[in-house]
Amino acid sequence: MSSYYRHHVFFCLNQRGSGEACCAQHDAQAAFDHCKARIKAEGLAGPGGVRVNKAGCLDRCAGGPVAVVYPEGTWYTYVDRDDIDEIVERHLKGGEVVERLRLAPDVGR
Repeated sequence: MSSYYRHHVFFCLNQRGSGEACCAQHDAQAAFDHCKARIKAEGLAGPGGVRVNKAGCLDRCAGGPVAVVYPEGTWYTYVDRDDIDEIVERHLKGGEVVERLRLAPDVGR
């Protein structure tokens, strides 16, 4: 059975008030906005395509900022818009995992 979306991307936008590491400190909102705009501009949004969602804490704060792509369960960290563009082009359009941006499996909170 196929999924409603080919890819579903969740961006952690969590903000911690205690000063602890969090994705919001790394301008995750801007990355989310950029990814969503790129997906729409590429005509990839919607059923059968790509959905980009906000998420609360994904509990991998030490690697922040983070995003995860399903159904593959590929975790990414990123620095700037170029990294987001590469994820869109290579993974979401081309189906190729961007290894250089993959979050190491042992990175947690």
